[in-house]
Amino acid sequence: MRRRKLLTALGTGAVTAVAGCISGDDGEDGDDTPEETDTPADTETQTATETSDEGSSEDGATTDDEQPTLTIGTYSSFLDAPSVSPGARVKEEFESEFDATLEWAAPDQEINYYIERRSQGVDLNADMYLGLNTDELVRIDSELDDGLFAKAGDVERAGDIRDGLQFDPEGRALPFDTGYVSPVYDGTEVEAPETFDGLLEDQHEGDLIAQNPGTATTGRAFLFHTVHRFGEDGYLDYWADLQDNGVQILGSWSDAYSAWQEGEAPMVVSYSTDQVFAAADGADLEEHQIRFLDDQAYANPEGMAVFQNADEPELARQFMNFILGSELQGIIAEQNVSFPATDTATLSEEYNELAKEPPEAVTFSYDELQGSMETWVEDWERQFISN
Repeated sequence: MRRRKLLTALGTGAVTAVAGCISGDDGEDGDDTPEETDTPADTETQTATETSDEGSSEDGATTDDEQPTLTIGTYSSFLDAPSVSPGARVKEEFESEFDATLEWAAPDQEINYYIERRSQGVDLNADMYLGLNTDELVRIDSELDDGLFAKAGDVERAGDIRDGLQFDPEGRALPFDTGYVSPVYDGTEVEAPETFDGLLEDQHEGDLIAQNPGTATTGRAFLFHTVHRFGEDGYLDYWADLQDNGVQILGSWSDAYSAWQEGEAPMVVSYSTDQVFAAADGADLEEHQIRFLDDQAYANPEGMAVFQNADEPELARQFMNFILGSELQGIIAEQNVSFPATDTATLSEEYNELAKEPPEAVTFSYDELQGSMETWVEDWERQFISN
């Protein structure tokens, strides 16, 4: 079995600077969730249905006598994950409630596709984006002088969003779900340690697979958690000790999770909803145990926001309100293998039993990440290159 080591890639310059690749995991950072997939380098857009110009005025706005079309960009696994994904159901429910058509767009580069188009001054070909996280928003604001998103405005159900999930101080992005990044382990092979320091014990040498924080949402979240736990002056020392204890670093969530499933190590950095994913796949749940190190996990909320100059801004805001409804919150949580953003979600009993919420959720705010996260990731990359 071929073992994939990040250090080999680093040695050949395969890892790019964080400013150019801090988008979704494989889509995990969306992901995001356990259905995340790799993000190719090209920018070709894939759409669930082709966008039509019929019923539009010369400036792109929908005429009064035609049904409007809402185009939403997102990551690919929201639409076509290997197990379940909520995109088709969300489209069906939206179109049954509104006199409108919903079209999904899943560009290969995810949010980077829209950043690049805005920087080039060309049309975004979408009204909003769904699947944005805090560090991506920080990067967008640092790279684009005029930004990318408009204010969310009056979205009635925004008041139902759980405390602590709001991450945009300017009120553009609204959370629609969240994930908690933590180790998942095979309980038939190992008993995972209860603390970060426990990962450094000799008995856990070579037991952990994690992801490159420069290319994976889960990798960044786990890195940020170590910064939170050990401080800016101590996290690199902790990672040096992890290296000495044989941590394996792969480029994406899907690479890491696949390697773990193939038995390359008994622990992998993933999500605390892993048993939801495993049960849907008919797996042995004893092989999908969750460990909250120091009784914590890193919270990574996903948001949605309306693009500036959207053709259908009001319809986009109606969609945001719609997606925060109790039924849709339950659908997204269960089919996107995540936690709902609101306390009103309708969830099945099985989901409530399988989705594990940490005793304490930790995260960095927009202001805390601004001006710091690129340094954390770049310093981490330099350390791995030098070692």
